[in-house]
Amino acid sequence: MDNTDNAASVALQALETALADARQRAAAAELPQEGLGVLKQGRWRGRRIVRAGSAWRLGALLLSDDQVFGTGTIFRAAHHVRRGYTAESARSRAQLQAEAHRGGFRDGEVVHLDWTTIDTVQLAEQQASGPLILLGNIPHVKWSRTGDPAPLAGYLDEQLNLQGA
Repeated sequence: MDNTDNAASVALQALETALADARQRAAAAELPQEGLGVLKQGRWRGRRIVRAGSAWRLGALLLSDDQVFGTGTIFRAAHHVRRGYTAESARSRAQLQAEAHRGGFRDGEVVHLDWTTIDTVQLAEQQASGPLILLGNIPHVKWSRTGDPAPLAGYLDEQLNLQGA
C-alpha cells in the first residue's frame, strides 16, 4: 500500500466515523426522517412519486441507516387543488406535491426528489462525490455553490445541534 492508498483509507475511515456518529446522535434524539421519493410512470395510475426510503436531512446531506445522499428538490406532499393564474414555477411545484400525494405520501409530509447517492469509492478515487469532497484527505461538505467547503465532522455536528440532537 503506497501513501496515496493509505491517505485515501484514512480519509474514508474519517468519513465513515463522522457518518456513524451522526446516525447514532440522530437516532438517539429521535429526529424525524424525511421521505425519499422517485418518479414512477404507471400505465394506469399515471405519473406519481413513490417512496424509495427515508433519511435524516442534515443540511446538504441526507443520511439513511446505511447510505448518504446529496439533496435534490425538497417539497411537501399535498392534495391537488385547482389553481388560478399562478406562476409556472408554482404550478410545477403543485404538480410535484400532487404526484407525491398520489404516490402514497401523507399530506404535508416532506419529500426529497432527485437526490443523489454518494459513492465512497468514487470519493476516494476522484476526491469528490455529490456535495462531499476530500481536501487534504479530510472529508468536507460543499454546502452551497458559493460558500467554502466545511469539514464534514463539524458540519454534521452543527446540523445536529440545530435540530436539538
